[in-house]
Amino acid sequence: MVQSVGRAQNPVTPYEQTDCEAMNGRNEHATPMIRASVCMATYKGARYVGEQLESILSQLGTEDEVVIVDDASPDDTVTKIMAFDDPRIRLIRAESNQGYVRSFQHAVLASRGEFIFLADQDDVWIPGRLEHMLSALQGSAVVASNFDILGGGPRPAIPRLRSADGSRKLANLFGILVGYRAYYGCGMAFRRELLGAFAPVPSYLRESHDLWLAIIGNMAGSIEHLDEPTLLRRLHDENATPRGWRSLATIVAARVVLLRLMGEARRRLLSLRGLVDQPS
Repeated sequence: MVQSVGRAQNPVTPYEQTDCEAMNGRNEHATPMIRASVCMATYKGARYVGEQLESILSQLGTEDEVVIVDDASPDDTVTKIMAFDDPRIRLIRAESNQGYVRSFQHAVLASRGEFIFLADQDDVWIPGRLEHMLSALQGSAVVASNFDILGGGPRPAIPRLRSADGSRKLANLFGILVGYRAYYGCGMAFRRELLGAFAPVPSYLRESHDLWLAIIGNMAGSIEHLDEPTLLRRLHDENATPRGWRSLATIVAARVVLLRLMGEARRRLLSLRGLVDQPS
């Protein structure tokens, strides 16, 4: 059965943790040194979550953890997760569905690691991903990698990230605004020092927490792009990321949100560190 620690700190919404706390065999007052926290939001993920967890756990050390917030899945997602007899997994169960952005936020706030990774429930990590991204995080506060498609097939019609563009902050922010920078949360990680900027996620943001993180990294002047893919992304009809065309009104509304996020990121970074890197 899954081992879990006690009640997470800084909860954002009410979560039911009774089952997890009952399984806790650790001293909840101990504060272990955690290197990497892999944060995952699950919902109706029973079909794929086991394969993804296997690919993640095979790369983690004893000083790492996986923090999963299940967003009131109606299927047996929780059962699949609890089938892993691994003390590195911490499972938090939502009382009601809050949406994937709030679930990711809660997982991030409950994490304890120096380095925070975002992971989707239905992808597969490529061997070496963890160490490759940890190495990049030694010099940058945020790292974003590319992905390939599980089983082959066409990628989304957006250019791959290039390492040469990592320092082009203004170009990256413009790319986010017009939609041609491939910042996907499943391929991103960040250092804990940016947690105060990332969370709480602005209340008006209902999707694209990954673009929020990318905006913060670029506004802080500390983001690295990896040319290599570090995961295999699974495309299917239930992906949380929209795949079809959107209406003009929806596109315009999304761009307004992105502009608001850029202003909010600047405000938070100024508050946290007293400066924001000037884009170039």
